[in-house]
Amino acid sequence: MTDQDRTGGPGWPRRPRRRGQGELEAQVLGALRRAPGPVTAAWVQERLEGGLAYTTVMTILSRLHAKQAVTRERAGRSFVWRAASDEAGLAALRMRRVLDGQDDRGAVLASFVTGLSDDDERLLRDLLNDAAEEPDAAEEPEGG
Repeated sequence: MTDQDRTGGPGWPRRPRRRGQGELEAQVLGALRRAPGPVTAAWVQERLEGGLAYTTVMTILSRLHAKQAVTRERAGRSFVWRAASDEAGLAALRMRRVLDGQDDRGAVLASFVTGLSDDDERLLRDLLNDAAEEPDAAEEPEGG
């Protein structure tokens, strides 16, 4: 694509770069994490670059709420919002959703693990070992 294609031709203003949904979600989560407490969608909108419409911010907040990445509570006729997850937590939610949508979880996990770098595989092993050593990680006996 040429520069002329992006602008619509000579003399036309350059269109702003279109952001992906994940990028907007990350920006909204970032704003919520910097918030002094629960905040309104208008508060979030004021802190985002690019002049997003209020309805766009509400859509993103609603999607994040459905993904359990943010919480909301009633405040009069609207809601106040709070981050329930950081970017790592949001990525983990996405990974779980992908895994939940597959028929053969074992095959997906095996394929994922075999594609890890040596360092990532070592990190995963360490994390699994740490989780197994935690007292809450012990499984309850069947039937109880």
